[in-house]
Amino acid sequence: MADTAYLGVDTGGTFTDFILVDGKHIALHKCLSTPAQPEQAILQGIAALGLNARVADGSLTVVHGSTVATNAALEGKGVRTAYIGNRGFADLLSIGRQTREKLYALRPAAKATPVPAELCLEADCRVDAQGQVLQQISAEQLAELRAAVDALEVDAVAINLLFSFLNDEDEKAIEAAMPDGVFCARSSAILPEYKEYERGMATWLNAWLGPKVQSYLQRLQVALRSTPLSIMQSSGGTTDAHNAGNRAVNLLLSGPAGGLAAARQLGHNIGKKQLITFDMGGTSSDVALINGDIALTSEGRIGPYPVAVPMVDMHTIGAGGGSIASLDDGGLLKGGPDSAGADPGPAAYGTGGPQATVTDANVVLGRLPANAKLGGSMSLRYDDAHRAVSALAGELGMATEEAAAGIIAIANEHMVRALRLISVQRGFDPEAFSLCCFGGAGGLHICELAEALGSREVIVPNHGGVFSALGMLLAPRERQLSRTLSQPLAALTSAALQRPLDEMLNEGQTALLAEGVTAEQIHTQLSLDLCYQGQSYTLNIPYQGDLNDCAAQFHRAHQQRYGHDLALPVQLVNLRMALRAPAAVTALPTPEPQPTEPPRYQSVAFIDTPVPCYSRPALAVGQQIDGPALITEAVATTWLAPGWRGRVDTQGHLLLHRS
Repeated sequence: MADTAYLGVDTGGTFTDFILVDGKHIALHKCLSTPAQPEQAILQGIAALGLNARVADGSLTVVHGSTVATNAALEGKGVRTAYIGNRGFADLLSIGRQTREKLYALRPAAKATPVPAELCLEADCRVDAQGQVLQQISAEQLAELRAAVDALEVDAVAINLLFSFLNDEDEKAIEAAMPDGVFCARSSAILPEYKEYERGMATWLNAWLGPKVQSYLQRLQVALRSTPLSIMQSSGGTTDAHNAGNRAVNLLLSGPAGGLAAARQLGHNIGKKQLITFDMGGTSSDVALINGDIALTSEGRIGPYPVAVPMVDMHTIGAGGGSIASLDDGGLLKGGPDSAGADPGPAAYGTGGPQATVTDANVVLGRLPANAKLGGSMSLRYDDAHRAVSALAGELGMATEEAAAGIIAIANEHMVRALRLISVQRGFDPEAFSLCCFGGAGGLHICELAEALGSREVIVPNHGGVFSALGMLLAPRERQLSRTLSQPLAALTSAALQRPLDEMLNEGQTALLAEGVTAEQIHTQLSLDLCYQGQSYTLNIPYQGDLNDCAAQFHRAHQQRYGHDLALPVQLVNLRMALRAPAAVTALPTPEPQPTEPPRYQSVAFIDTPVPCYSRPALAVGQQIDGPALITEAVATTWLAPGWRGRVDTQGHLLLHRS
């Protein structure tokens, strides 16, 4: 059998990205996504990279970031799902937190309830706040629930009982009683934490999306035969495909988390651990902040739904290369959030998209050369892009190039707001961070974004056009576990935490060992969710055995986040444990030097003379380039704006500074 090759695959809304690490070589590929059947694009890419023989002989390992759960959630296309709660709590998800999105709206629009009333069932059982049984579920009740689920003809069931994180016997009994073929999710397995609404939403999302994710992964695994398949989780680590199929709620940021995993490794390699990441693809842009390590949150959202499982702390906006430019009701130019996606795509793709997009604006301005081939094969059509932008310019009463510049300016403003949200508004100075840009479209905007944000250094990493796919290969195999304790921190000792920590360690190790990891490879990281007594929101603090030190760290973190700390007792809410084992790929081959070649020249709007256009693979280590200039590669293009200077470091990364 040939040596194993590793393939990272990131399925996005517009493109599916591939990076192959095969011994001493790296190969990149992009193709249009196939949203109706995402596995088809993956199989097309595998064929294009010449990997069918490796699939046949089992010498390929695939690590995949999937958008199936994300798209189904955003489009409201989950399966028919029943919800089982305690008697009197069947409508818990409909009531929610009773918070108002628009505080001063006197007539807020009614929102659809997650689960229709006819699909909400009640179980006559109860445990108290200490986990003691008040009323155990009976055999008759279990039979009634099974019959009710049968009659409703549902595809999935979400089970969410009060205090199940302290005593899960009734939830397990209900799960065991459900009809064969019905997908079951119980809250004590999905999110064993307090806050019954958030726990219930996570459990319902897992049940609602689970059958779709499971079906997709099964189809993909059948097509890949015996090829090992791992899936990226929202927390920035991977898991095996079987576990992923049962934990759909943990995949909602599967793709974007890959980019952060790659950025973390990049920062480690070049000694820059303070990064603001900017990932601009065809459909959306994702921004995040890395201050030493990837930050996780349990207060994330996907569309209208809260998602309390651990996920990368990231902000996403509907501004990407495919974002459609149009006029608002007042006749002013606006951008997004609607996207041309992969079908029909921007006008420049020549696949029938009639509306002007950000990509078309970049083509019209000359920042995306018309002779460029996206992904190495897809030609751009300048005439189609110009026609789409001209039509919009006519409605605005301005020149085509001015309209294109307006489209870019509006997209940039949306993205700068997002970058400020995760930095300035959280107490971080952007000037102290390097701005790390990736995604197929990110390099076209990054200089202007850095100027607006106040960042002085930009990193455009090697393989940045498929950076999220690269992150799939660099991400550790991981399990994230949590337990609610909810006790005053001062009343606890480290010894008192040992039993729940041992239970979590055993659970996580068992799961990773089943994936072929050895016990010696597993690294454990502990942290505590802390708050002041009486608060509802927590901050996560690393725990290394000293509770007093954790309290001091919490006061400092509260001061940084909110601008003040309080003379109040500190409450321990949740224990958290991350178990990690080495990634599929621990080191990348050194880029092979390419023959240097002189630049071509390209006309760019609002620049008096043609600007040089360099081939990135032909740049030499240490080479410096002054803007304005274009730097092109098979999977991305970088616009080096006037007043900026770029330098190629020893690993092939582009380091940009304002000159």
